Amino acid sequence: MPLVNVKLIEGVFTPTQKQEMIRKLTDTMVSIEGENLRSVTWVVIEEVKSGDWGIGGNPLTVSDVKALADSNPKVDLTKPTT
Repeated sequence: MPLVNVKLIEGVFTPTQKQEMIRKLTDTMVSIEGENLRSVTWVVIEEVKSGDWGIGGNPLTVSDVKALADSNPKVDLTKPTT
């Protein structure tokens, strides 16, 4: 029984996007292990509060993630945010 655990920063993805993640991750597991496992494939999305997630010793915020998604070249996750 596959369990896929996804951790996201709270407030970055919409409910619709999270539902799409669940569907697509389930489809991916079924493509690997077979259709019979669809009904027992679990996908759990856990959200972490903005700033409670760190990379390289620095907190990561919703605005950092959104800037990355917008391809903002000014975002450097290796340096503290202000």
